[in-house]
Amino acid sequence: MSKIIIGIGLLFIAALVVTIAGCSKTTTVLLDNSPAITETVQFSKTIVPILTKSCATSGCHSGSVAPNLTETNAYNSLVSGHYLNLSDPPSSEVYLWLTGKKGAAMPLGSANNPSNINALILAWIKQGAKNN
Repeated sequence: MSKIIIGIGLLFIAALVVTIAGCSKTTTVLLDNSPAITETVQFSKTIVPILTKSCATSGCHSGSVAPNLTETNAYNSLVSGHYLNLSDPPSSEVYLWLTGKKGAAMPLGSANNPSNINALILAWIKQGAKNN
């Protein structure tokens, strides 16, 4: 009888260790505390410079990793790659990646993606994600 109790106790401890080991932080979700953007966000003047500086860098989204966010390819890559959801902008792939809700917050290796970038991207998508 004591062997059964010891066995059950060991199983319980093993399950507890596995459970605790499985509890770890894997992603950081960035909160957007910036005020809503109400002015028109232009893709060419606002979004492209952000993508060029922060995303379309060597080894990242400059053609080697999808989507290709270089100046000449960014719009078509985002649209044809289904990274935008115009009916529910906060669930757009590009926004989920930027905010860390779908893996590590982008851009990788940056201290933190300033929330104003996320707000600008979200506002642009909410405004219809026009190629303007």
